[in-house]
Amino acid sequence: MKKALFIDRDGTILVEPKTDYQVDSFEKFAFLPKSISNLAKIYQELDYEFVMVTNQDGLGTDSYPEDTFWPYQNKMLDILETEGIKFDDILIDRSFEHEGLESRKPGIGMMKRYLAGEYDLANSFVIGDRQTDVKLAQNLGAQAIFIGSNNAEGAVLTTENWDDIYTFLKQQKPTRRASVRRATSETDIHVDLDLDGTGKMDIHTGLGFFDHMLEQVAKHARIDLTIKVKGDLHIDEHHTIEDTGLALGEAFLQALGDKRGISRYGFFLLPMDEVLAQVAIDFSGRPWAVWNAEFKREKVGDMPTEMFFHFFKSFSDTAKANLNIKVEGDNEHHKIEAIFKGFARAIRMAVERNLEDTTIPSTKGIL
Repeated sequence: MKKALFIDRDGTILVEPKTDYQVDSFEKFAFLPKSISNLAKIYQELDYEFVMVTNQDGLGTDSYPEDTFWPYQNKMLDILETEGIKFDDILIDRSFEHEGLESRKPGIGMMKRYLAGEYDLANSFVIGDRQTDVKLAQNLGAQAIFIGSNNAEGAVLTTENWDDIYTFLKQQKPTRRASVRRATSETDIHVDLDLDGTGKMDIHTGLGFFDHMLEQVAKHARIDLTIKVKGDLHIDEHHTIEDTGLALGEAFLQALGDKRGISRYGFFLLPMDEVLAQVAIDFSGRPWAVWNAEFKREKVGDMPTEMFFHFFKSFSDTAKANLNIKVEGDNEHHKIEAIFKGFARAIRMAVERNLEDTTIPSTKGIL
């Protein structure tokens, strides 16, 4: 889901004149200290859309003609753009406070599209210098950053320094969750995934051994994982196993988002008694699966051994990940369990985040 910074203008980006509330001359036109440099770092390094939300009392009336606003507004935007900062949306309310319009902050009349479900508002922020900005955040279900010397009730950060705002936002760990429903004439599958979980699991596929393997993924990758499957097991196990792999891979693709700050690569050598499993994964955006594992039994538990590779290939296809798996040993149970555990530990390494480097781990700039 998208995240946004809803940023006030006067007193937040521009210094608010002490004599009145309008920047209507270039003598009054000045940026808040360090606002430009920190807005540029936030825009370039962090994953937020920029939305300007400002009340301009009576704009367009005799008391506040258009030509006393737009030259300074456009100059501000031009200066910001030279530093690589672009606003995705600019919302200006022209009403007076006494009119009580819902479009005026802290009302959310101008912001309905941000409530339609595409935005992760719980991890979005309103940045402003008035209590109405804090109230706007509450009305949106977002968090508030208050620019001022006095603590503002309800704000997660109060500061007069844009350096503090950048540091605070950089330290935020956005949720990496996904919920996938895959329904066909053969299977009905629901997957809930939290990459930053603790290993909680609730897995029911109808195949006991398959459940046991997927539980290893949740435990050893330290992800929270719910998988509920209704499959056509009266026919055979094929569709249940294949479609679970597809749904799980799709959940990983969604939860990882644009992959900013992740390690991307993961690899693990896992011994289990006489067995050694080698698993490597790259969340590269390109699916590929290499499988060097032989099984002599037709089934382990109630899971056909021919479906082991098919599960991992299905996961690779929808997660858009490169997956390389190799195992040596004798015991068939040990071999596949070592593979699933190694797969989990490789995932754990690959999805780990570095909060000091929130760039996309590719020279192409996209994965």
